[in-house]
Amino acid sequence: MTARTGSAVLARRRPLRAPAASRSNALPAGAWWLWALGLATAASRTTNPLLLGLLVGVAGYVVAARRTDAPWARSYGAFIRIGLFVVAVRLVFSVFLGSPIPGTHTVFTLPEVPLPDWAQGVRLGGRVTAEQLVFALYDGAKLATLLICIGAANSLANPARLLKSLPGALYEAGVAVVVAMTFAPNMVADVMRLRTARRLRGRPTGGIKAVLQIGLPVLEGALERSVAVAASMDARGYGRTAQVPPAVRRTTNVLTLGGLLGVCAGTYGLLAAQGALYGVPLLIAGLVAALAGLRLGGARSVRTRYRPDRWGVRAWLVAGSGVVVAVAMIWAGGAYGEALHPGVVPLTAPVLPLWPAAAVLIGLLPAVVAPVPPPVGAPVGAPNSKEIQ
Repeated sequence: MTARTGSAVLARRRPLRAPAASRSNALPAGAWWLWALGLATAASRTTNPLLLGLLVGVAGYVVAARRTDAPWARSYGAFIRIGLFVVAVRLVFSVFLGSPIPGTHTVFTLPEVPLPDWAQGVRLGGRVTAEQLVFALYDGAKLATLLICIGAANSLANPARLLKSLPGALYEAGVAVVVAMTFAPNMVADVMRLRTARRLRGRPTGGIKAVLQIGLPVLEGALERSVAVAASMDARGYGRTAQVPPAVRRTTNVLTLGGLLGVCAGTYGLLAAQGALYGVPLLIAGLVAALAGLRLGGARSVRTRYRPDRWGVRAWLVAGSGVVVAVAMIWAGGAYGEALHPGVVPLTAPVLPLWPAAAVLIGLLPAVVAPVPPPVGAPVGAPNSKEIQ
């Protein structure tokens, strides 16, 4: 093979490789949220711990492969700890408050507290069975997986880009949400920076005195950032609205509120086992009404967008992978009902259904098609290692 032939083959192969992430090709935040919500929807349709663990593994792998070094990208570990805490709390409640799940395998017995007649159906203490512990573990694992999927979206989606892509009618509310989402990660980053500086100077980083000395600079930095954000928003004309007739404002409010209620009812129908028939029509009707209301409400906003996010092929693939996982798991609820919800009475070992597990693996697509972020700690604008090769 000649050098010219080898370069031609390399040129044909290079487009199949995910490009290095830059400001121009970064995925829209909505694509990451649709992907994560698709995984969360799939988690809500099963209590099989094997499938839930597979969903957590898929989300964790994508986060590890496409997470940047931004402050909000470090929140995934916190969501994992919150999920483990939820599982522990669910088990503790099941042990001390009992469970309606009957069981024959007694693990241990706690002293039971007598309760008055008006508290029938509630008990404190008593016999703890293996069946109720396994049921509580399955239930807590499902909620923990939902939280971890949402944490994946928080780690991958840029809150500022998410705010920029919001409709004009939701811009004011979106600013409050973005500020709330970014305050905690920035505060954690400030605490870590100050603790590192104190450690390098040979000062203690633990104890009440150290916490008090670190707290004041952290609050001062948060105040300075708030003032800077307020000044930049005022310079950009934030809060200015156009004159809209009262009838249009009332129509906007009715459409938006009714559409959001329809979306909530339709989403509940999709998540519930018996509401799939009315869930889809309500969700579609609610989305249409909400979009119409947001379209009318956007007429009040006089702001413009600088470099709006564009949905390319990679963004649609990332969002579509999450939607495919959710749809496949909803379909599997009818075909693999027993495998998706393993029984606890009698106790049976959960099995991994083949086709639902294969559908969950489709959620790994963002780890292949999404742009590759620079290595952790690399300066902004540094070439990616794959580009150097």
